[in-house]
Amino acid sequence: IPRRWDEQGREYQADADDAAYATFQLDGGVIAQLNSSWCVRVRRDDLVTFQVDGTLGSAVAGLHRCWTQSRVNTPRPVWNPDVPQTIDFFGNWLEVPDNQPVENGFKSQWEAFIRHLFDDGPWQYTLLEGAKGVQLAQLGLQSWAERRWIEVPELVQ
Repeated sequence: IPRRWDEQGREYQADADDAAYATFQLDGGVIAQLNSSWCVRVRRDDLVTFQVDGTLGSAVAGLHRCWTQSRVNTPRPVWNPDVPQTIDFFGNWLEVPDNQPVENGFKSQWEAFIRHLFDDGPWQYTLLEGAKGVQLAQLGLQSWAERRWIEVPELVQ
């Protein structure tokens, strides 16, 4: 959508995407769906949502909360277009307990960077790791353009 309107009704040129969606097949055949959106919340309780579905259940995690539903707790509705659906499809999801404190991610990365600079600590965010992120983004665009799965080759130094 190249043109948008702000809160005061003024038109402007849009130069960013509001949402990104990706589906990955991970090792072992696990399908993971990642959604990042400023504008859509279909059980997407956060700005970014990670959904993993397996044969024994599913998990949906945002930045702060995670929900699971096992296969045995998944509703099995019968579709009838003549009557309203009575099943609460969110009701059988269980929230994963928040039973341990979580550090601020930005603070943790900043502290690790300082330790790397001054105490010769390890640094995992190398140029190679950044290149992997760029590679994944480029392959995602290629996958979309070609409408097919794309293998992610290993990058080496």
